[in-house]
Amino acid sequence: MTTTKEHDERMAKMTFSSVYPHYVTKVERKNRTVNELHQVIEWLTGYDENKLKELINEKVTFEKFFQEAKLHPNAGLITGVICGYRIENIENPLTQQVRYLDKLVDELANGRKMEKILRKPKTANS
Repeated sequence: MTTTKEHDERMAKMTFSSVYPHYVTKVERKNRTVNELHQVIEWLTGYDENKLKELINEKVTFEKFFQEAKLHPNAGLITGVICGYRIENIENPLTQQVRYLDKLVDELANGRKMEKILRKPKTANS
């Protein structure tokens, strides 16, 4: 399923600060913590808690949010469907990155184990 140009532009212009409270509400409602949310965001983007606060206060768009991020090398392992889109088939890189984040937040809220969310490779003992 491909996204439309309008959809991609809307994603780019949306501010991270407008979506972040929804992420918090979603994970807390499912008995997960803001610290776990921050861990997931840091894994994907490289942003620590202080940088996140700065980006929220600056009201950066998702475009700027992901331009400055250092995407985790295993981000491409994030697959599945989110908001009706199969993540691995999204052609626009920014829209795909936003959906990576949405998917990770969903997995956290749905009780998935952190090592699975963070796409940690299996060791010989596991």
